[in-house]
Amino acid sequence: MSVTPVIPVLPEDHEFSRMESREAPPTHFVIKIESFSLFEPCGIDKYETEEFAAGEYNWKLVIYPNGDNIVGKDSGYVSVYLAMADKSCLPVEVNANFSIFLYNHISGKYLSSLGRTRRFLGMKSRWGFSKFMSKESLKDPSNGYVVDDNCVFGAEVFVVKKQAVPKCFSLKDIYIPFKRDWKIPNFSKLGNPWESEEFTAGGQKWKIRLYSKGREEAASHISIFLQRLGSERVQVSYTLCIKNQVSDQHKKRTETDHLFIITDTTWGWDKLIEIATMNDPEKGYIVNDSCLIHVEISSLKLDVA
Repeated sequence: MSVTPVIPVLPEDHEFSRMESREAPPTHFVIKIESFSLFEPCGIDKYETEEFAAGEYNWKLVIYPNGDNIVGKDSGYVSVYLAMADKSCLPVEVNANFSIFLYNHISGKYLSSLGRTRRFLGMKSRWGFSKFMSKESLKDPSNGYVVDDNCVFGAEVFVVKKQAVPKCFSLKDIYIPFKRDWKIPNFSKLGNPWESEEFTAGGQKWKIRLYSKGREEAASHISIFLQRLGSERVQVSYTLCIKNQVSDQHKKRTETDHLFIITDTTWGWDKLIEIATMNDPEKGYIVNDSCLIHVEISSLKLDVA
């Protein structure tokens, strides 16, 4: 049974009230946005695509997933504009006939604004639609515009016809810093080493290893390490810390862009703090035979050559 995609019914005053559907893809630019639903939780109000060439000039699409300032962020609309990226050529005016596209995954066709001609100037370097489409219509899976959390926008700019330049942007590539604390009870009875439970940061598995009674290389000091569980090459910036529970005199160390590889899965510090200092009740690192461990992984990159 075939499913006929729904073209949203728009109010008469809608800026994008006239649309057409076609099979041919946009001539000049196509952008696939993966994980579209992550725009809002990531706090991204505006996304500008990479530049593309058309008519001897460079252009870009500017997308407001929750609406721009004209309609307001709570308007329930997605706003989309074509912007001229060649600031050096302005204020020379450039007249361009353009259309903005949205791919329908169900029909395999592109929904398109009818071409409109606008003059791009220094004081007006972008044109488009503040009410491109309602968020409700865009996100409704039965309409076919967002499928598997992916959507595809496109553009045609007829100054001089150019071949499409497909690009891909993925919100999955955005790394959100990881932070976590552990309270370790019965510190005086810990095994050597103590290992945290496995945790996930940046899609990778990790553990913390703490030597409360020191190691052969540093028998008089507490040692602490970040351990990578896996075989992929991962470049990481991170901080390990033993917190002071009565002051801000924490003991912490930071490593920048360390490369974890299959033959080097554990990295940290042999001499984070002297055992005598750690165990001194007046120093504040051990309270009621418990200590606090903090880890922060601030950046992570996979497959570093």
